[in-house]
Amino acid sequence: MRSPLTGRLGLAAVLALVLAVFGLAPAASADPAPAALTFSTSSATTTPGGTVQLSMTLTNNKSYDVWFVYQTIDPTWLTTQRPDLKYSFTGCSLATASGSTSCAGTGPANLGGNYGATIPPGQSRTVTLTLQVAADSGCNGNIGFYSYYYAEFSDSSNATGGPVYTPETRVLCA
Repeated sequence: MRSPLTGRLGLAAVLALVLAVFGLAPAASADPAPAALTFSTSSATTTPGGTVQLSMTLTNNKSYDVWFVYQTIDPTWLTTQRPDLKYSFTGCSLATASGSTSCAGTGPANLGGNYGATIPPGQSRTVTLTLQVAADSGCNGNIGFYSYYYAEFSDSSNATGGPVYTPETRVLCA
C-alpha cells in the first residue's frame, strides 16, 4: 500500500519544478535595487477643481553617494487621449531629513534636479508635485502617469529604471 505522504511530497516537488522553470518560484533573498523609486498620492480620487499631491521617493540603497539623478514623469497614453481632461502641476517641494524646500529642477519633464543630490547611503529624498485639476475639466476616469529614472553613484556605477507604472500613480477623477 502506497503512503499518501509520498504522493503529496511528489506533487509538491512537481509543482516546485514547474514554478522554477517558468520563473515563478520565490527568489532567494535578492539584494535591493541600488536606488529604489516609490510613488504615493495624497488621495486616490479628485474632482474638477481639486488637487492631489503626487510624491516620488528615491532611496539610496548602496554604500556610495548618489551624485546625479535624472527622472521624468509623463501622462500615460490613455490620459493624453482625453481631450476633456485639463490639469497641470502647480507646485513642487523637496523633503529631506533637514526639512522641506521648493524644488530647484525644471519641473515634471526633468525632476532629477529636484532631488538635491548628493544623497548619502541609506537616505531618501521625496519630491512632491501638486496636481491641479481645472474646474471646467471633464472627469471620467483615471489620470495616470509613468516615469523613467537614472541615478549615478560616487563609485562610478549607475542604475536605471522605467517605465515605472504603479497603481499609486493613478488618480480617479470623478
